[in-house]
Amino acid sequence: MSKSRSYAGTVDVDGLTYDWHLQSEPHLSDQAGWKGMTISLLQRGAKREALLEFPAPKRLLKGLPRGRLQLDDATISRCARAAMAAGWEPMSRGKPVVFTVDAEGN
Repeated sequence: MSKSRSYAGTVDVDGLTYDWHLQSEPHLSDQAGWKGMTISLLQRGAKREALLEFPAPKRLLKGLPRGRLQLDDATISRCARAAMAAGWEPMSRGKPVVFTVDAEGN
């Protein structure tokens, strides 16, 4: 029996529901070196999503092997609050807004 890891979900933050999914895992970029994971976040019923970019894990920068990604509801909630504090307006129209967060999602 194989374990399937879920890289998508739903989280409630301050009475609003947000759907999220893992957009990209940490990877090596030709131009920028190691890039961290990116999460897509969309408020239910809204039109504009937020893309939240995490920094590359330090173990990758040191040449160590990749580890398991740690995504939980608390991290996603902090990401949603950080995006809102930075000016994300989910009900507006337009391209996805990109935000950079720290390793904890702040």
